[in-house]
Amino acid sequence: MSEVTRIAVTGGGTGGHLSPAVATITALRELPCGLRPQFLYLGSRTGVEARVIPLMGVPYRAVSTGKLRRYLSVENLLDAARLPLGVLQSLYHLARFRPHVLFATGGYVSVPPVIAAALLRTPVLLHEQTGSLGLANRISLRFATAVALSVPGSVPGKRSVVTGNPVRSEVLGVDRERARRRFELDPGVPTIYVTGGAQGAHAINEVVRLALPELLELAQVIHQCGNAPGTREDYEALLRTVKELPQELQRRYTLTSYVGQEIGDVYAASDLVVGRAGAGTVNEVATLGKPAIFVPLPIAAGDEQRQNARRLADLGGAVVIEQEELSPERLVAQVRELLSDPERLRRMGEASLEGGSRGAA
Repeated sequence: MSEVTRIAVTGGGTGGHLSPAVATITALRELPCGLRPQFLYLGSRTGVEARVIPLMGVPYRAVSTGKLRRYLSVENLLDAARLPLGVLQSLYHLARFRPHVLFATGGYVSVPPVIAAALLRTPVLLHEQTGSLGLANRISLRFATAVALSVPGSVPGKRSVVTGNPVRSEVLGVDRERARRRFELDPGVPTIYVTGGAQGAHAINEVVRLALPELLELAQVIHQCGNAPGTREDYEALLRTVKELPQELQRRYTLTSYVGQEIGDVYAASDLVVGRAGAGTVNEVATLGKPAIFVPLPIAAGDEQRQNARRLADLGGAVVIEQEELSPERLVAQVRELLSDPERLRRMGEASLEGGSRGAA
């Protein structure tokens, strides 16, 4: 075990696919058994992984890829043409790196590296974050040597092992008092963390914007609004709205487009989480035992966000509001109902823990 072990990693496009990769890389680096891992990450040019992975000191190579769609579109033809190029690029990078294994966490960017690894006869470990395989992982499954599952039974067979969904170490490094100092929070006022995932969610951002006057009467809000094509304009719109409010309410609002290393502090400060139900967000909420209001993305592949949210709701750890039912009035009413019942929030947090996967990495 004293020799260098070369590990190629791929996956991304969204934070849900990136988080288990980041968590596993960190865990491998910290193993006390003499393993000396060297990493190479294959990702997209514009995905969130392109920004995060180099900051970890991991060599990063961008490969060509195309989005996988379940509906007819001329873009499918254009993206299909990018797949062979991505495979060729992945073959080049993997042949030079000579990995002992490729770890793939899904997302359309992972498909070319997985195919290339199979062509090079490199073992492939696939990880699935949800209870049903996404389209990318359905394609990659046929090339996988083994499959690590977050939900038992989602992929039957001898190749499967249930590991849970890895959580980034920075998520677990929570310090409530440090968080309150960092965000200048009033310890006597509840705190809500609003998130649409790494890319943000326009539907949630807009409802929160319209609800801000009433929400900030009830609680302090830390709002991660995203900076993707669908949410890029939301940041300025939210700033304009909050500047029209009284000073005492303005002080209760913290807006950011992206939450990085400070994510543990954000969770530590939060009494309630409001957001999408991506695998990463749901897993983090459950692992930390945070009560949540989830608004699943209605067009998520395989309806996975609704399934993620329902699993935690069935345990009693979350409330689910469908996007078509979401309105400023509905959101404020639900927040008011939960914050006015601290005992219910406590029970939700305890129930949420049952769905977590601490130690999965």
